[in-house]
Amino acid sequence: MFKQLFEKFAATKPNETQRETITRALAEVNEVVSGLSVKPMITIDPETGAIELALPDQMPDEALALPAPTDVIEEKADAA
Repeated sequence: MFKQLFEKFAATKPNETQRETITRALAEVNEVVSGLSVKPMITIDPETGAIELALPDQMPDEALALPAPTDVIEEKADAA
């Protein structure tokens, strides 16, 4: 009974080797970075193997999402 249950879960999980996982993840990161107008600085820690991306404080798309300055809104209200 349990064997059939576990086979269902095992069949849905793709078997991916470590090399395939790294290749896929690196391709995804490269795709995202290639679309950025400001390229991040990449740092690799040889002791841990960690890869870090140094992004700017504010990305171009985040600037569009900021709220309008309150000074401009108050000036328009005073003028009316």
